[in-house]
Amino acid sequence: MTDRARRFPVGLTIAVAVSLAILIGLGSWQLQRLHWKEALLARVAALQAAPATSGEAALERMAAGADLDFARIRLTCPGLASAPYLELYSVREGKAGSRLISACRVVGGSYRSILVDRGFVRDDVSARPRVNVSDLAPVEVVGVLRVPEAGNRFSPVNDVAANRWYVRDVPAMAQALNVDAPAPLFLMAETSSNPGWQALDPAPLPAEISNRHLEYALTWFGLAAALVGVYAAML
Repeated sequence: MTDRARRFPVGLTIAVAVSLAILIGLGSWQLQRLHWKEALLARVAALQAAPATSGEAALERMAAGADLDFARIRLTCPGLASAPYLELYSVREGKAGSRLISACRVVGGSYRSILVDRGFVRDDVSARPRVNVSDLAPVEVVGVLRVPEAGNRFSPVNDVAANRWYVRDVPAMAQALNVDAPAPLFLMAETSSNPGWQALDPAPLPAEISNRHLEYALTWFGLAAALVGVYAAML
């Protein structure tokens, strides 16, 4: 064997070390995500069994800086059943459709309104709830407060003129609904704002929240182990 053949493979070793660091880093990140997801699932489970608290009190706590994501509240909204609405594109159980977003006006407090996600309507349903701004009959809504998910560079642009929305933009939606001082969270209705119109399906939370982070972590660590094995075999 020549000296060249016996020479230690420095370039290969550096490449393997860099790849190994990346794989271990990805596995460690998935373990961190696992702990976060387990805490989230525990919070959601507690939420589903918890009684709804006062919406007015929750909004004041929110204004004071409290984290109320996933908090369950009860709020009375004047005229919600026939309020103007925006249509937010959504997919539920493999079916495309829209979520109807209306504003609930709040009397007193730091916020004067909160956007309510009234539920999901499939695209094959052409009818919509009637709109009557003079109807101020109170509607009590029980629902979950949720921080709106930010869009990304692949999200379509909201078409305000066509009332077609793709991203939960609270300021823009509040402006389109002609309300001011909106709370930064959405109220995802659990109870119906239109009991006589069954096509509107309140859907505040997914039935199941995926938690495969341990599987992903084991995959990355397994690839790291395989890389070490291949490198050792080559040496």
